[in-house]
Amino acid sequence: MTQLPAPDAAALAVSQELSRHIAAEIATHDGWIPFSRYMELALYAPSLGYYSAGSRKFGAAGDFVTAPELSPYFGRTLARQLAELLPQTGGTLYEFGAGTGRLAVDILTELEALGQLPERYAIIDLSADLVERQRQTLAEALPHLAGRVEWLSELPEQFDGVIIGNEVLDAMPCELLHWTPTPQQRGVTVRDGAFAWEDRPIADPRLAAVAAALPPEAAGYLSEVSLANRAFIATLAARLVRGAILLIDYGFPEREYYHPQRHMGTLIGHYRHHTVDDPFYLPGLMDLTSHVDFTAVALAGTDAGLDLIGYTTQAQFLVNAGITALLQQLDPDDVARYAPRVAAVQKLLSPNEMGELFKVIGFGKGVSIDWIGLTEGDRCHAL
Repeated sequence: MTQLPAPDAAALAVSQELSRHIAAEIATHDGWIPFSRYMELALYAPSLGYYSAGSRKFGAAGDFVTAPELSPYFGRTLARQLAELLPQTGGTLYEFGAGTGRLAVDILTELEALGQLPERYAIIDLSADLVERQRQTLAEALPHLAGRVEWLSELPEQFDGVIIGNEVLDAMPCELLHWTPTPQQRGVTVRDGAFAWEDRPIADPRLAAVAAALPPEAAGYLSEVSLANRAFIATLAARLVRGAILLIDYGFPEREYYHPQRHMGTLIGHYRHHTVDDPFYLPGLMDLTSHVDFTAVALAGTDAGLDLIGYTTQAQFLVNAGITALLQQLDPDDVARYAPRVAAVQKLLSPNEMGELFKVIGFGKGVSIDWIGLTEGDRCHAL
């Protein structure tokens, strides 16, 4: 493994405390927990998990960079799609997992310029630390819009508006399956004082049914299944009385996700801008993610009564929604601003960067099926 930056003493103490907490739960559950539970604790255990403690996660000083942190043109372009949809709803914009609040700032800035501000901008986030950062970001950037923004501690009983989520699905706990060649559920135990893998027969009938329908049969094949993604989409669908759901994340349709060459799965850790293959490395200090199976997401939505509006790459969506028109507003003679902003947008669009790997999927209920961001390049046929 590449030499990774060492955590400071306080951060290491948090990680060690979380490790003891996870080990204690394993001990009380017959010496084994499914990987999804380990991931849930590593990311969300109160005051100890990655998203619950106070470590810096986003940007150059954190562990990874997201599209809103990379360029304001991501959120401004997304706002052009939202401006088209919000008037068809009750007017509330809901954002799940709002990060530092940067996306909210960029969206609201552009919607204000377009004369299409939402009645409310509601943020749902599990991280108290990030909620505080979001409050600060919005207060500093858009103090005059503070009255429109609110934070929700639980899901509304009904949604009448537009729901957005950027890199939300990949952070939901996933199950690990190991084909031997029949699928086994991979979980976590403690061996010689350290976390270790242990496979067991699948006890959950929902997971068993999903596993039986998947294509891998080769012994040794390892991959993920996110029951959490499916449940999240189904819950949103059940509570959406009118509106749209727009989700952006990295992933593939099923036939690519479970391709024979992807035999080690997609689970990865992010620590100080390094990718780490060992999910047991510094629990609580490292992000854990898996790519999204967009076929499963699409089926979860349509099975729950949503209209599947479209599915395309991030690059195609941003181009459709007018990112190049926004760039044309820049003065190319102002090199100090023009060059870095164009370079950042290039990362959003390039197939070798975020443009191809990141996908956009849209669902609707009681709204028009004609979305500006999905006018060309639809890939629903690939799902």
